[in-house]
Amino acid sequence: MSRLATIRPEEATGPAAEVFAKIKKAAGKVPNAYATIGSHSLEALSAALAFDGAVAASTLGKPDIEVIKLVVSEHVGCDYCVAAHTLMGKLAGLSSDDMKQVRAGGATGDAKRDALAAYVRALVGTRGTVPEAVVDAVRTAGYSDRNLIEINLAIASITFTNLVNRVNDTTLDFPAVA
Repeated sequence: MSRLATIRPEEATGPAAEVFAKIKKAAGKVPNAYATIGSHSLEALSAALAFDGAVAASTLGKPDIEVIKLVVSEHVGCDYCVAAHTLMGKLAGLSSDDMKQVRAGGATGDAKRDALAAYVRALVGTRGTVPEAVVDAVRTAGYSDRNLIEINLAIASITFTNLVNRVNDTTLDFPAVA
């Protein structure tokens, strides 16, 4: 059960109602995570949406973005984001088996995807400077320096949502992932 008070999007008024209406128009609903953030800080919600917009406009493909978000969410134990991005991953063309492997740290059979997942796992699972071999491996797999910056942006984006959901224990409004 959610810990932070959250207004129901359909009961919002003023600027909150406007932002929630835009989200609903774009996504078909206002996810509980966005409703929680917007209930307390429209500035934080606007920043989160802008972050997500920048990630979507990056040179990364949708499957890569969802791999990044799944790796980070699984690593920190955010069941809400794992559920949301498993659904988004499916919509982006990732197979259920590939997403299970990505979350478990296993191989998908796609060398480039596996290098991306390993790179993200190294970034979020270690401290200090990332070993040069990790950076070299993701570059060798085909990711450019621009991609590396955009991967880091995607990690930053999902980290904020993970933090909110972990504090809030946000009620799932996506299919749960076993």
